[in-house]
Amino acid sequence: MSVAIMRGLVIVLMALDHVRGFFTDADFSATDLSRTNLMLFLTRWVTHLCAPAFVFLAGTSAFLSAQGEDRRQLAIRLLTRGLWLVILELTVVRFSWYFNLDYNQMSLQVIWALGWSMVVLSALIYLPLWAIASVGILMISAHNLLDGIRLDDFRAADGTHGWQGWALSVLHIPHYPVIYPLIPWIGVMAAGYAFGPVMLAASETRRKAALACGIVLITAFVILRAYNVYGDPVPWSGQETGLFTLLSFLNTTKYPPSLLYLLMTLGPMFVLLAAFEQAQGSIGRFLMIFGRVPLFFYLVHLYVIHALAVAVAFAMSGDIQSSSSETFSSWWGFGLPVVYLTWIAVVILLYPVCQWFAGLKSRHRGSWWTPYI
Repeated sequence: MSVAIMRGLVIVLMALDHVRGFFTDADFSATDLSRTNLMLFLTRWVTHLCAPAFVFLAGTSAFLSAQGEDRRQLAIRLLTRGLWLVILELTVVRFSWYFNLDYNQMSLQVIWALGWSMVVLSALIYLPLWAIASVGILMISAHNLLDGIRLDDFRAADGTHGWQGWALSVLHIPHYPVIYPLIPWIGVMAAGYAFGPVMLAASETRRKAALACGIVLITAFVILRAYNVYGDPVPWSGQETGLFTLLSFLNTTKYPPSLLYLLMTLGPMFVLLAAFEQAQGSIGRFLMIFGRVPLFFYLVHLYVIHALAVAVAFAMSGDIQSSSSETFSSWWGFGLPVVYLTWIAVVILLYPVCQWFAGLKSRHRGSWWTPYI
């Protein structure tokens, strides 16, 4: 139950980030300390929880769903689901972001990383559980050792980066169209899979284990970030005010997710998992509906948010040409109150849709299509 509630929370927070992306009037990064404000920064910062928790819990769910299966069955399911997610990223998800078929516009993001991580996990599951955990922890903790490598080190005479540069971009350095390099995300999913046995224990044991993991990771984040030596390519620095110095301390690197970014997000995720072990109220039930159909929600909410932005832009301009999300950026946007109201409206709108689909999946449990959406 706690896993489903946690998935529901992160997918709802992800919707906030996407509403902010489509509706905000800020034409700069929300974490740019030279231009942002506290509420805009925190609106972006709290949604950092989403991708790490989503990928980690996908690994945990893979382990939990495999009970009663042999490794070959699980490997086939992970492989096919992973490849299906990559196909979705290249088609359904890409169109939801751009509303066109111009493949010069492409962003390989979280669903891409999730898919390839599952493909790799389909091979890793043949290792002992301790080895899978070791692979995950090593990828998470050591990938920042590669920060000194630059794509330009592989630039050919014709100006291209060659296959070595492309491989480096896919694995570690974000470069168009790769937004989510794979190495740390594969590690996060592997760690989530290795955590799976904990979630088979009694509720109180799960709660204590999750809380202990959360405290350890948060403590490690504070200590490593304070030393400012390793774990993130961008060190924190003193700012004009103590508040903005704190924001600098919290402003870790997401692309690719640094060790400190993952400690900063996975630590609170574990604390919330522990809290959700005892979540029996209406909020827990509300979030659980979304947590039961996270991919369905992800796919649908992107179309709803983008279509809503285009519709509002058309209502404001009266010109369908200037209502495209690719062209209205020069005049478009709203403050955070509108962003939050729009987010709440989208979540409320999609709740009965997700409730219906969750019921449909439950009634067709075991059908061929249920693992794929």
